[in-house]
Amino acid sequence: MSALPAQSNAAPNLILINVDDMGYADIEPYRSDIEYTPNLARMAREGTKFTSWYAAPVCSPSRSALMTGCYPKRVGLSFGSWHAVLMPGDWHGLNPSEVTVADVLKTKGYATACIGKWHLGDQPEFLPTKQGFDSYFGIPYSNDMRPTPKPLGIQEYPHPPLPLVRNETLVQEVTDQGFLTAAYTREAVQFIEKNRGKPFFIYLPHSMVHAPLAAGKEWVGKTGKGLYEDSVAEIDWSTGEILAALKKHNLEKKTLVIFVSDNGGTPRAVNRPLRGNKGSTWEGGMRVPAIAWWPGRVPAGRTSHEIVSNMDVLPTFAALAGAKAPADRKIDGHDLSALLMGRAGAKSGYDAFYFYHVNQLRAVRVGAWKLHATGELFNVEADIGETKNVAAENEGVVKRLQAKLEEARADLGDGEIAGKGCRPVGKAKGPLRFWIPRHAESGYPPHAPVKKVPGSPLTVQ
Repeated sequence: MSALPAQSNAAPNLILINVDDMGYADIEPYRSDIEYTPNLARMAREGTKFTSWYAAPVCSPSRSALMTGCYPKRVGLSFGSWHAVLMPGDWHGLNPSEVTVADVLKTKGYATACIGKWHLGDQPEFLPTKQGFDSYFGIPYSNDMRPTPKPLGIQEYPHPPLPLVRNETLVQEVTDQGFLTAAYTREAVQFIEKNRGKPFFIYLPHSMVHAPLAAGKEWVGKTGKGLYEDSVAEIDWSTGEILAALKKHNLEKKTLVIFVSDNGGTPRAVNRPLRGNKGSTWEGGMRVPAIAWWPGRVPAGRTSHEIVSNMDVLPTFAALAGAKAPADRKIDGHDLSALLMGRAGAKSGYDAFYFYHVNQLRAVRVGAWKLHATGELFNVEADIGETKNVAAENEGVVKRLQAKLEEARADLGDGEIAGKGCRPVGKAKGPLRFWIPRHAESGYPPHAPVKKVPGSPLTVQ
């Protein structure tokens, strides 16, 4: 592999594409028997594929790590106020006192846009426009969420209308989600065109391929396999459109694009050879597909097996932009720029990576070894599927990793025991607002009557 040229002083454009619920082997770079993700296959041929990129088990925690460079537990978002993730009208959200990757890039004059699923709080003080983004267009939470939760015992429950928001205003209520991927893509391409003369940051968290599944009319049935695969194929098309826009404006060599999933795939996805799915701390719940592409800067056709994670985005983007990551608080992520550029000897910055499920510490990985809190030990380099517990023959490794678990318990906490290094979650000042009306009799915490106010959303009185 030939050495790359010295880094230019020009701040690169930065694009982060975050897909919802995509499995580890849902795309061609991680699986050779599919032909409907040609653009992602091209990204891998022209860039670097990561095999040990970790997210969090579910949506809101994963996104908090991307935005803050911290373990979700550190910023109070390992779960919502009453659910595993933030819900519509939740009084918790990403604390405005946290410094996001968008905040950091704004200090260097970046134009910033969030396009798609936010899911870090839908109350006014938590929206992207209050977290460093110049503009926002998308759905503020998951595409299956409604203010009225599904009653117990009800199997079939119609999905709700969703709020499509521009900045801080409701644009329309969405019932047919088939247009969302194309709408997000069009918004991203227009942002590139508008800001091509200055550095920009696009955070594109797609609503797909989270259920309820949807795809544009021209994509339904296109793969001949099913709606899930059709939706994956449209995400691939979307990525290709963004790469084409960069080429059109001669920005390819000035732009880093990272493609990643927010957590492991659901059972409808393909997670092999990993064990487990979304919501678990098995590898299949947290190890995700991730590709970095930057022609002339990121080595082409390379595969990295180093341990990296969502938390690395903030310090890496800060370094590339010539900005400073926050120095007044602990950041858990590491600057990946040397690793991205393929520099000799570049390694993961993690001496330990911790696996949390909600607020419970479930496992730690150190190098090839992964110890579960249950005492099971796996060599995930030799046994990526976590099939053989080798704790009995590696007592020294178990003892060493147990000490790492204790370090995490002291710093981040475990279960109801708070760690000394945790910061407060954001709490809405109220009254709570709902973008889409909810039924007062739903029992949605906190239980309170609702009163319609002019326009949207609703206000809890």
